[in-house]
Amino acid sequence: MKTILVTLICLSYVCITPNQEHLDIDTTKSKINWSCDYTFYFNGHYGTIDFEKGYFIKSNDVIVGGEFVIDMNSIICLDIEKQDANESLVNHIKDPDFFDVNTFPKSKLTITNVDYVEKTTMEISADLEIKGQTLPIRFRAEVDYDLKQMTTKFKIDRTRWGITYNSKMKDGAISDAIGFEVTLRL
Repeated sequence: MKTILVTLICLSYVCITPNQEHLDIDTTKSKINWSCDYTFYFNGHYGTIDFEKGYFIKSNDVIVGGEFVIDMNSIICLDIEKQDANESLVNHIKDPDFFDVNTFPKSKLTITNVDYVEKTTMEISADLEIKGQTLPIRFRAEVDYDLKQMTTKFKIDRTRWGITYNSKMKDGAISDAIGFEVTLRL
């Protein structure tokens, strides 16, 4: 009798648990553009950083979760043409007062909740890990089911993750906000 009861409970759990699909992103078509402005005037620096891997969780034909690993060593700057100046800035960004890439070579974003505002517009709650520290963020994203693509733009306050470099020159101080434009493709 006990065996039958346990079997029935297990079967009922399987029947009410939605089928979930694991969808790997195409890291060659997915991209992250980053930007960081100066505090007291326009312009700043911008570039790209690559995904190492990632996936969405799909249930009942909608996205319900996912996890994306970012290769911090892939960060590049696109706004400085001089090779030595560009390399100097990238090395500075990888230093401990910014992303400390030697100690923390990966960052990760884990989707914890998805609320659909419309069929193609989502409010996403996620945990963002940078420099070994995980904090919650929220952002809006658009999904194009025909292109198998999700896009979003959001900013974070870098100081929450211990990215605390501050220029000594008031006019050259960088903003605490880092902007991201993300395209995820399957």
